[in-house]
Amino acid sequence: MKQYKKLITPYVLFLFLLTVLPMVLIVFYAFTQKASAIKTFEFTFANFAKFFDPIFVQVLIKSFGLGLLTTLICLLIGYPVAFMISKCKQHTQTILIMLITIPTWINLLMRTYAWVSILSRNGILNNILGMLGLGSFRMLYTDGAVAIGMIYNFLPFMILPIHTSLTNMDPSLVEAAYDLGANKITAFFKITFKLSLGGVLTGITMVFLPAISEFVIPKMLGGGQYSLIGNFIENQFITVGNWHFGSAVSLILGVIVIISMALIYRAEKKTNNEIEQGGLTNAKRKKAQ
Repeated sequence: MKQYKKLITPYVLFLFLLTVLPMVLIVFYAFTQKASAIKTFEFTFANFAKFFDPIFVQVLIKSFGLGLLTTLICLLIGYPVAFMISKCKQHTQTILIMLITIPTWINLLMRTYAWVSILSRNGILNNILGMLGLGSFRMLYTDGAVAIGMIYNFLPFMILPIHTSLTNMDPSLVEAAYDLGANKITAFFKITFKLSLGGVLTGITMVFLPAISEFVIPKMLGGGQYSLIGNFIENQFITVGNWHFGSAVSLILGVIVIISMALIYRAEKKTNNEIEQGGLTNAKRKKAQ
């Protein structure tokens, strides 16, 4: 037992220094402000009152709007891709999943900077459009550029969990639906899509939550003019130097993330229960017959 404690001590210390201590400091700064005396702090809720400032509300709305847009487009693209991959042979599936996964091994800054080169005035895309006689367009440092960067970087995290759900599904269930007279569309929505909802909700979690707090992509592809919650927090800590308001915003973002995860987990649990109850009901019907 003593040897076990010695082995686990470095990990506990590591967890405390990089997780617990920063959270304690964020909570401390969020509920305090500098007093008139030197190096003293006083308790206050003033940092949270700034949450209703029109500028921050606008940033919050923009962050959630872009997060929802990114999640929706990733789902509309990711589900068909995952579905088509799941229908391929096992060897082909492995190769395709590897091709989707490999870009995520590259640093986020490098992947985003590649889009700066593609979307710039003298970039690859504008050169192709010029060769076609369509002229060049301003694509970099726009809302569209930020959206493209977000979708590109988060799309794999939508495809992978959906693909896992689809490959783990029993194909005989779809065949049974066909035998009972269901067409392809009915079988898809009643069987395939419903059984893959767990992967869909996991993908939504893995895309939406990072998207609303992303700050690297908006900063590089938005030219510093496109500010989301992550950029706002960075600005408060680094540029403005207001650690108290920055900590309050970070704490609010953390609460939003926890609430979002709880709602998605509840929806996923409800879906799984409905599927299990449906399966039990069908089993009882077959037994009665």
